[in-house]
Amino acid sequence: MIRTIQLTLQARIQAILLAKYDVTLAQLAVEQPPNIALGELALPVAFELAKRLRKAPRAIATELAAELNALIASSPDELPGIASVEIAGAGYLNIRLDRAATVRRIASDDHAEIGGEGFRLIEHTSINPNKAAHIGHLRNAILGDTFQRLLRPDSFKRGYQVGVQNYIDNTGVQVADVVVGLVHLEGKTLESTRALLADLLATGQRVDFYCWDLYARVSQWYGGTGVDDATPPASGELTRRKQLRLDTLHALETGGNETAQIAELISTAVLRRHLETMQRLGIEYDFLPRESEILSLHFWDAARTLMLDRGVLYEETAGKNKGCLVMRRAGNTAVAAEQGSNTPEAETGPDEDAKVIVRSNGTVTYVGKDIAYHLWKFGLLSGKDFGYARFHEYPSHTCWISTTAASDPAAPTFGRADAIYNVIDSRQNDPQNNVVAALRGMGFADAADRYTHFSYEMVAMTPRCAVDLGYMLSEEDKARPFVEVSGRKGYGVKADDLLDKLIAAAQAEVDTRHPELAANERVQIATQIAVGALRFFMLRFTRNTVIAFDFKDALSFEGETGPYIQYAIVRAANIFRKAETNEEAALAAVAELDLTTLASEDGTSLWETWLLAARLTVLIDQAIATSEPAHLARYAFQLAQQFNNFYHRHHILNETDATRRALLLATAAVARREMVRALGYLGIEAPPVM
Repeated sequence: MIRTIQLTLQARIQAILLAKYDVTLAQLAVEQPPNIALGELALPVAFELAKRLRKAPRAIATELAAELNALIASSPDELPGIASVEIAGAGYLNIRLDRAATVRRIASDDHAEIGGEGFRLIEHTSINPNKAAHIGHLRNAILGDTFQRLLRPDSFKRGYQVGVQNYIDNTGVQVADVVVGLVHLEGKTLESTRALLADLLATGQRVDFYCWDLYARVSQWYGGTGVDDATPPASGELTRRKQLRLDTLHALETGGNETAQIAELISTAVLRRHLETMQRLGIEYDFLPRESEILSLHFWDAARTLMLDRGVLYEETAGKNKGCLVMRRAGNTAVAAEQGSNTPEAETGPDEDAKVIVRSNGTVTYVGKDIAYHLWKFGLLSGKDFGYARFHEYPSHTCWISTTAASDPAAPTFGRADAIYNVIDSRQNDPQNNVVAALRGMGFADAADRYTHFSYEMVAMTPRCAVDLGYMLSEEDKARPFVEVSGRKGYGVKADDLLDKLIAAAQAEVDTRHPELAANERVQIATQIAVGALRFFMLRFTRNTVIAFDFKDALSFEGETGPYIQYAIVRAANIFRKAETNEEAALAAVAELDLTTLASEDGTSLWETWLLAARLTVLIDQAIATSEPAHLARYAFQLAQQFNNFYHRHHILNETDATRRALLLATAAVARREMVRALGYLGIEAPPVM
């Protein structure tokens, strides 16, 4: 609702600026005054205009306030909900709202629309299909899933057309390592690998957990430090092992051989487990593009031709990258422009910092395949598309996977994005920058501008959490602020293990508080609390913050946590149950209530709750514009705090004045409605009890 008023106000001021000063501002900021006694909104527009108009900000504010107040007096429908405009400080425009009129509009769920035209493509999770998902992967998946919830159409907003992709690197070095482990450490063939998968399934063992241990073993084997070596291997043997890795990687990229078939079996089995893990958190996908198809369908060949034709890619003839196809890194494009070409001039010598796209042995690097993939995403690879096959059925839709076969006739297509958001950790800044540089170098500047690297920092564990999970820490590690996860060392928290422990801890509390509930109900509630705790913990920190996960902190009913907000929602629901009414009835009653009390000092505390509840679309819009879901998480917590303060201050069920009781119930209802919505966009459910 507040965003509706803001948009109307901004449009009216822009019209005044154009008519009065012949000025148009690209943006018109709207802020909150430090104290509600100063009004509900504040605009620093006069400060933005001061230099341009060569006037003091307060003089400009005086002129604008006069125009706006005259409009309110003569045509109040032009600025609905605004009672007056005042000048504050050196030139702020402070806006006072008509509290009663605004509350009625909030109660009726009047709010600004969010959304528009165009197809938004969100890529997230993208776990290498070589081992179980771990705690670090969860931050990626939860960020991406939350962002797609903010964008996707629903009953509250128009939204945007959205496609969610989970890129599967099934021909990369991590999968190659597991294949090396299967073939060279365990002596598996294609047939015995099939038998292994069947045996794991029959005995209830998890292939992703099996591969977790195998991946750690083979990583140590490469360095000669693993349990598979009775004696330290000679340097020649270590060289042979590393060559095995390269040969296996090449076989995976080439395809059509037994090694590639083993990789296909293992990576697909692990991928299915990843989808099951993520579904426990309410995370779903629309399409699973695989690297194997990018290669076999010759996406890269088309991309290479385009890059060569447009001068972005060239063959290095000297230096350490001799024989490779390379491109200049993003930071060196200015040098290339001065030279008039992407190819180094002879007198300057080779560009030793150039990014290798195709190695001298013919294998394509990650960045090369990623460039081809993103050209497809934007519809810039003419005539190229994946085949689409059904892979997994969610309750509401199909998840498709790429294939070289003919597409299912019912399949959609995804390679036509108007904007792309890639949820990839900050350690991939350089590859991401190189993809953008390649797009710009090929002349696709518009696509590059619509390419967002949705970066984030790593997830670690607090030492207390690591000990709770059974890890033996040195005294030095115990004194650190966090303990890093290492998949290669097998040191970390598997996502499913983490969820299981969170659910078990939550259920112990639910069992104690609600023994009267059926066992399956207690499990469901514990799961809602655990998932809410985990998702909120991952979302409450801004993306550029390193997270140190801790069980006790995440599950706490106090402080900035998911359970704290869930408890506030349950508390509000209990009010309606005891009052023998419901949220809808309480909000509907507002239309007929006498709301003059909102102008009083006591009414201000109620008004503050309504005002905060009405800011949901402001925060959704802000989270989308900044690609920062933490804004919405913070808002949900603040609204829960506001509601709890309201709850302790006003004794709703003991109120004897009928009008005041109805207003108090409506205030609880609007707070609960928006808390539930805010948590919904964070992917968190509100349990019936806590």
